[in-house]
Amino acid sequence: MQKDNGILCIIPARGGSKRIPQKNIKNFLGQPMITYPIRSAIDSGIFEEVMVSTDDLEIKAIAEKAGAIVPFLRSARNSDDNASTMDVLREVVEVYKERAREFKYVCCIYPCSPLLTPSKLIEANNLMLLDATEAVIPVLRYGHPIQRALKIQCTGGLEMLLRQNANTKSQDLDAFYHDSGQFYFMKTMIILESNSIWECKAVPLVLSELEAQDIDNEDDWALAELKYLRLKERYE
Repeated sequence: MQKDNGILCIIPARGGSKRIPQKNIKNFLGQPMITYPIRSAIDSGIFEEVMVSTDDLEIKAIAEKAGAIVPFLRSARNSDDNASTMDVLREVVEVYKERAREFKYVCCIYPCSPLLTPSKLIEANNLMLLDATEAVIPVLRYGHPIQRALKIQCTGGLEMLLRQNANTKSQDLDAFYHDSGQFYFMKTMIILESNSIWECKAVPLVLSELEAQDIDNEDDWALAELKYLRLKERYE
C-alpha cells in the first residue's frame, strides 16, 4: 500500500532511443523493460505516487498498464537530446506544484533498471532519513584499481597512467566507485535549487555487480537478462 509521506517517484522515459531502438519498452524476458522499475517502485510501498515522465503515447499506455500514472506529457523543450535529467525532474516538480501538490523527496528511477529491487529503494529511503543527507546515490565499486589504469596511445603503444602504482598490490590501493546509473533519491529542494545532484551532500548505497547493469548495446542487454535470472533465482 502506498504511503502518504511526501515522496514522489519519477521515471523519465522519452521515446526515440538511438543505440537500442525503443529501449524503454523493448521486451525484456517477456515484459516491456519499463514495467520492471515501475513494479519495484510500487512494491516498495514508500511512494505517494509513481509517475512516468514521457513524450511518447505508447510508453504512456504501457506505463499506465504496469500501474504507474502519466498525469501529463513531457514538454517538447525537455524531449530532445539536450535536456538533462535535472531539467526533466524540475519540470515535473513545477507542474505538480502548479497543481497544488508538493513533495519533500523525489526518487528518480531510470526506465532501464530491471535489476532494481524494492528492498534497495527501501534501503535508500532509510538513508535519506539520516541527518544532513540531501541525496542517496547507488554506486558500484570498480572491478580493478583505477590507479593502475592503462591507456592505448595514438601510436598503438600501451601506457600506464600512474607508473608509481605498477608494483603496488591491489589490496593496498584505495577503492573507487562509479555511479550505477540506476536511480537517485533526493530532497526536492535539490531539484529546484541546483543544476546537478553532485552539488549536494550525497551518501552512497553500494550495490554488488549482480544488482546493476548499464545497458547501451545488445551485449549489455544479454548480461542484464542473465543477472536478472540469477537474482530471481537467489531470492526465490
